[in-house]
Amino acid sequence: MIQSPFAAFVIEKSEDSVRGKLTQLTAEQLDKGEVTIRVHYSSVNYKDALAATGAGKIIRRFPCVGGIDMSGEVVESEDPRFRPGDKVIATSFDIGVSHHGGYAQYARVPAKWVVPMPAGLSLLDAMALGTAGFTAALGIVRMEDNGLAPDNGPVIVTGATGGVGGLAIDMLARLGYSVVALTGKETEQDYLHGLGASEVKLTSSIDHQKVRPMDSAQWAGAVDNVGGPILHWLLATMKQAGTIACIGNAASSTLETTLFPFMLRGVSVLGVDSGFMGFPMRQRVWDRLATDLKPRHLEEMTKVISLEQLPHAFEDFLKGRIKGRTVVKVID
Repeated sequence: MIQSPFAAFVIEKSEDSVRGKLTQLTAEQLDKGEVTIRVHYSSVNYKDALAATGAGKIIRRFPCVGGIDMSGEVVESEDPRFRPGDKVIATSFDIGVSHHGGYAQYARVPAKWVVPMPAGLSLLDAMALGTAGFTAALGIVRMEDNGLAPDNGPVIVTGATGGVGGLAIDMLARLGYSVVALTGKETEQDYLHGLGASEVKLTSSIDHQKVRPMDSAQWAGAVDNVGGPILHWLLATMKQAGTIACIGNAASSTLETTLFPFMLRGVSVLGVDSGFMGFPMRQRVWDRLATDLKPRHLEEMTKVISLEQLPHAFEDFLKGRIKGRTVVKVID
């Protein structure tokens, strides 16, 4: 049974602004779907900060409960695969964008968006991972499917202090890869070494004016969260048959490069779309996040805040002051 009314963080639009606020909703205000979830935890991603503040044109319908991630327990289900009491995960798709998201004590979503909780993960673990962890893991799985292995050589991770970057470093190190963390934050070297990076490289050490179309081959793989000139440099410095998981565009969505890395070194660039990746790949990735891809330092890199603290969290994301993961405890 849904206990109504319940707390929610709702994003609304007026004539000249977009803003989110804590309010109360009733069961009748939930969106359509086959599975109703009592939400225990959500998380804060950069996308959530853009949506909640109006800094990015993320929300496609107003009003909308924010939060692209959620974990919780099923309270009602029209789908026989899910029963009341089942622990589940729901991330991505239209959640928190054009369908009420995880920043509410209850959510109703289509059954095809719901993942049964794998053995080995708790509700809190699932949101410490969230979309960021799923994205990092999906990138690694896709690179492995493309032939990446620890013996091939080092893997570099850009945007290393962010949620995706930090989780990717931890996962890759656990799998036995030699991981190089690329960051602009000189003060975070100890943090990155602690996650498993064997080397920390500063972005300031790269002279983009001197990058040749085919530069010294260094990397067997790369997880790129940055794009732009950094991705051009990665392409120029990949080893033969190297593979890049293209995940983010924190620096730029524009890429100016040449065909030489593709033609002469057989480099592969794999697009990572975590938003609409369906089954069985979605379940496969979550199953690995509960086993060999589960980060060893997940607890240390996770901060937990309350739903009441949520409105104050977004500015730090927009200003680049966040490292690791921020989890929202939705139900006390």
